[in-house]
Amino acid sequence: MSKIVILGAGIAGHTAASHLRRKLSKKHEVLVVSPNRNYQWVPSNIWVGIGRMKSEDVFFPLEPLYKRKGIGYKQAKVVSFHPEGDATEPKPFVKVEYLYGEMLGMQEKVTYDFLINATGPKLAFELTEGLNPGTNKAYSVCTYDHATHASAALHELINKIKSTQKKAKILIGTGHAKATCQGAAFEYILNVEKELVKFKVRDKVEITWISNENELGDFGMDGMLLSYQNQVMKSSEMVEMVFADRGIKWILGAGIQKVEDGKVSYENLEGEHLTEEFDFAMLIPAFSGHGFKAFDKANEDITAKLFKGFMIVDADYSPKPYEEWSVQDWPETYQNPSYNNIFAPGIAFAPPHSISKPRKSKNGTEIFPAPPRTGMPSGITAKLVADNIIDTINGAKTLHHKGSMGNMGAACIASAGYGLSKGSGISITTFPIVPDYNKYPETHGRELKKTFGDIGLAGHWLKLSLHYAFIYKAKMKPFWWLIPE
Repeated sequence: MSKIVILGAGIAGHTAASHLRRKLSKKHEVLVVSPNRNYQWVPSNIWVGIGRMKSEDVFFPLEPLYKRKGIGYKQAKVVSFHPEGDATEPKPFVKVEYLYGEMLGMQEKVTYDFLINATGPKLAFELTEGLNPGTNKAYSVCTYDHATHASAALHELINKIKSTQKKAKILIGTGHAKATCQGAAFEYILNVEKELVKFKVRDKVEITWISNENELGDFGMDGMLLSYQNQVMKSSEMVEMVFADRGIKWILGAGIQKVEDGKVSYENLEGEHLTEEFDFAMLIPAFSGHGFKAFDKANEDITAKLFKGFMIVDADYSPKPYEEWSVQDWPETYQNPSYNNIFAPGIAFAPPHSISKPRKSKNGTEIFPAPPRTGMPSGITAKLVADNIIDTINGAKTLHHKGSMGNMGAACIASAGYGLSKGSGISITTFPIVPDYNKYPETHGRELKKTFGDIGLAGHWLKLSLHYAFIYKAKMKPFWWLIPE
């Protein structure tokens, strides 16, 4: 019998647990350890953040589902990793601390045969002074609770504008010089603009996009060439067209350093220190590792064998100049090289380098997006990790399931509005996520037939359909596994 422990119950962790339980016999134990009681479909937090959905529409409790499906569950947080065991426990284990129930505050050694680290990122608001969500008129949509507070603040501002007829400023984008998840901020700014139109106050509000991107449409993927309506255009041109059509201004190459009440201070690539005022802001924080520690059998610190901020996997982390970076640097199996029974899919793995070109201001400050690993990549990598563990349990000597972000595609659908008849979806599909400049030298490292954009109601319908499809899948309802990652 094998025991597989999954740390985290987000897209990656929940996906891995679901596939493991479906494919393994019940003699094998599948256990999820997560500090969260609920599963949330994060992409729909955007709609919660404008009040078009309630938080209850995007989450459901984990424990009842796991109990029905035969998946173990502990609501606890990881304290430390012990991949060799210790003096009193010969098996590898993670030390966890309970966050709920009778064992609240107590610690336990949770042993495993295989470990999947799907803890995702820490939302590192503290890396930007004053960015704590819900303070200084700045908000977040990273969780459904954050999004609920953002919606309340946004509509309070809308009501104030309607009653006073005074003008206001809204600022949306990234809240740190190396933040990622520009796609979520992009979708939110479009939805906020639509909401202002709906309540007939759009003419009273100046909306500004602020980002650490060097160009619009970079999205942490170095931008892209894409097919659009029988022509080829840059993603920067497409996003500029969308913003210009909606009267949205933009500030690029901005590394926000401080948030005060209604004001951000930022440095740009020219080395200038500037400020921007606002009445409402939604700023994506930096993502970081959780600061986990690891120890060997003798209780010596071996954190460097497991972590490089995020978890070390089968990537090429050797330091080299940007010009020598390669798509081959990216991992394929998400297996830790020091301990072959530990894996890290999704955001939990340490990327070998950024995808967008690293840039520094004239003062030496790094200002560029970190690489995105959310959404589709999280689900795909989690499933292949689960399949490799299953094969290993069944006697396989090598890992056959592989999936580099250099040969993996992703779709991003930014939908503005809500309902079947009102809305517009901006769809961008890219292949591969990490550009392969050797294979596709003429098209900015990507296959043009699989990298395309579209704007219209159809994309909005697709986004809405995906919401219900993936909630259905996450609830493990009949034939859920037929829905792709």
